[in-house]
Amino acid sequence: MHKVAKYILLFGLVLMLILIRFFEDVLFYDPYLTFFQNDYLYIDSPRREVLKLVGFTILRYVLNALISLAILFLVFRDKSIIKFSVIIYAIAFVLLMMVYLYFVVNPRQEDYYLFFNVRRFLIQPIILILLLPAFYYHKLKN
Repeated sequence: MHKVAKYILLFGLVLMLILIRFFEDVLFYDPYLTFFQNDYLYIDSPRREVLKLVGFTILRYVLNALISLAILFLVFRDKSIIKFSVIIYAIAFVLLMMVYLYFVVNPRQEDYYLFFNVRRFLIQPIILILLLPAFYYHKLKN
C-alpha cells in the first residue's frame, strides 16, 4: 500500500475513535457519563436501564475494538499480531464485562473508583494504547 494512502487511512481510523468519544453522549446510552463527571464518590449511583446500558457498552467496545484492530493491521501488516490482538480483546471483554456487570448490578460507593476504571477500559481504546507500543517494541527486538 502506498504510504500516503496508509497515513490517510490511519488518520481516518483515529478520527473515527475521536468522533466516537466526542459524540458519546449522542450515540450511546450511558447515564454514567454525567455521573463520573460530577463528584461521584459522594453521590448515589444514577438510575439506569441495565440491559440497554450493557448493550450500548458492548456496542461501543466492539466499535473501538474493530477500529483498533484495523489500526494495528495498517501499522504492522502482520496477521499473527491481529490474531493475538483479537484474543486479547476477547479475553479482556469477557473479564471486564463480568466485573462491569457486577458493579452495575451492585453499585456501592466504595467501589465507584474501581468501577470507573473498569468502565474506562470498555468504552475507550485503552487496549490499543497498550498494544501499539508493545508490538512496536516486539518488532524492534526481532
